[in-house]
Amino acid sequence: MIGKLAGWDDTIVALATPPGVGAIGVIRLSGKKSFAIMDTLFPSKQISSQKSHTLHVGFLKQDTRILDEVVVGIYKGPKSYTGEDVAEISAHGSPYVQQQIIAACVAEGARLAKPGEFTQRAFLNGKLDLAQAEAVADLIASNTAASQKAALHTMRGGFSQVLKVLRDQLLSFSALIELELDFSQEDVEFADRTQFYALINNATTATGQLIESFSLGNVIKNGVNVAIVGKPNAGKSTLLNTLLNENRAIVSDIAGTTRDTIEEVLNIDGILFRLIDTAGIREHTSDVIESIGMEKSFEKIAAADVVLCILDAVAETTDGLKQQAEWLKKSNAKILFIVNKMDAVTEADLHNKFNVLDKPIFLSAKEKRHIEVLKERLVDQVLSGSLSTENTVVTNARHFHALKQVAQSLDDIKAGLDNKIPGDLLALDIRRCLHYLGEITGEITNEDQLDYIFSKFCIGKYA
Repeated sequence: MIGKLAGWDDTIVALATPPGVGAIGVIRLSGKKSFAIMDTLFPSKQISSQKSHTLHVGFLKQDTRILDEVVVGIYKGPKSYTGEDVAEISAHGSPYVQQQIIAACVAEGARLAKPGEFTQRAFLNGKLDLAQAEAVADLIASNTAASQKAALHTMRGGFSQVLKVLRDQLLSFSALIELELDFSQEDVEFADRTQFYALINNATTATGQLIESFSLGNVIKNGVNVAIVGKPNAGKSTLLNTLLNENRAIVSDIAGTTRDTIEEVLNIDGILFRLIDTAGIREHTSDVIESIGMEKSFEKIAAADVVLCILDAVAETTDGLKQQAEWLKKSNAKILFIVNKMDAVTEADLHNKFNVLDKPIFLSAKEKRHIEVLKERLVDQVLSGSLSTENTVVTNARHFHALKQVAQSLDDIKAGLDNKIPGDLLALDIRRCLHYLGEITGEITNEDQLDYIFSKFCIGKYA
């Protein structure tokens, strides 16, 4: 059970919709004074005596001054988002009107909510566990179908359920081992070690799958950095423009036209690819500005998740291929070789010149040929051919690091079983594993952790 945090019994108020002019703005109140405040400001009806989950239309007044004509929704705790009494005022979307209403609520005893405090209260009142609460923020921030599905899966308890099953099984065995300690003088064994060994093996497999899913989760949540690199005039900027279907980068026959990196975002099958068009890389240049651009290109190569190495089908040479292989040693990224200007040479020449490459993609950026093939390969390169968010996908770095600790603890438990260590030492390893599982869902936490997590929850007070 999590102890009460300072100020969590206060009644809080905040704008629950994005700031700015709109048709409607929603102001949310949560706490024990919510309905009393509404009784004062909403003379049309006595809100505190109305049924839960109902809407009421009328004028909102401060003393005799009309603030707005509004719709008030009431949700009586514990059957509300926060688990407390909640009132939601749907007012007209004037920022001035909204601020006047919030000020009136504060004057009647509410205080301004901190970022994420509504969801923090939902967590503290047992409406959500910590993993689900963090998924609310991920859902608010989602900008693709994949990130939406992953956040919804976690918010609905999919991830938490996997951890709950594991935690309950470990708790059961931990209790039996603790019981053995109470009867240590009688040399009895309540916990079946063979069955426990099977559990640890299954738990290790499940934890490993969750840890491995983080690479996919990171792609879903944060997107993929794709550096477009190659020699001057290979067609990098033309390819960027073709992928974006707009003239984002300047294209010319003059070598070194692109002096700085250009970054744009492309959504392919629900994955965000951050395309970075880099300055052309060549062995020697006397242009200072171009040299700086080339240095930035190497930096982008080093930081990329995927590198598209653009090769000129007409002008590329065997020595040039070797040189570009040297450039790519600067990156640990996945490499896709793109042979551009395929329309300018014969198919036989293409295969003879570039047969040393691993599965090159032949295309014409200018003629927009085989662009869909490139998009398919990009998705396959990142997702290994499939994207399924029906299973649990870890997208949160905090969860990932806690799972790494869980995996280490499981290894220690297994080693303890192998070495037949005493039950009291085995119990310590199990408690440590339970601790890290509890950190993910919030069974184990403290006020500082919660303040840190929810302070990053959103910009403004929308949740």
